[in-house]
Amino acid sequence: MTRLWQLSLAILLEALWEVFENTEFTIQRYRETTAALGYYGDSVANSLGDVATCGIGFLIAQSIGFRRSFLAFAVTELVLLIWIRDSLLLEILMLIYPIESLKAWQIGH
Repeated sequence: MTRLWQLSLAILLEALWEVFENTEFTIQRYRETTAALGYYGDSVANSLGDVATCGIGFLIAQSIGFRRSFLAFAVTELVLLIWIRDSLLLEILMLIYPIESLKAWQIGH
């Protein structure tokens, strides 16, 4: 698969996620299972920014390789957990398998 096709696929998958993320089902699930109690979905500008950032991230990951990309991802996740009590992996976990003690920790109780 060529680099252009890989980039196109990554952007397509991100765009599909943005559509799914802003459905009533997903918004309600966020409100019920995560610390995002007042979540109303993303703005169009936010979604477009996420798609653009995905493309930029893809290009950076391609240029620095898998190991450095994985390390950058792991460090980013750790910093976000410590700094704002939230991260991509934590959000995925809470959407799929909510844990009340984690939700309480995120909220600060």
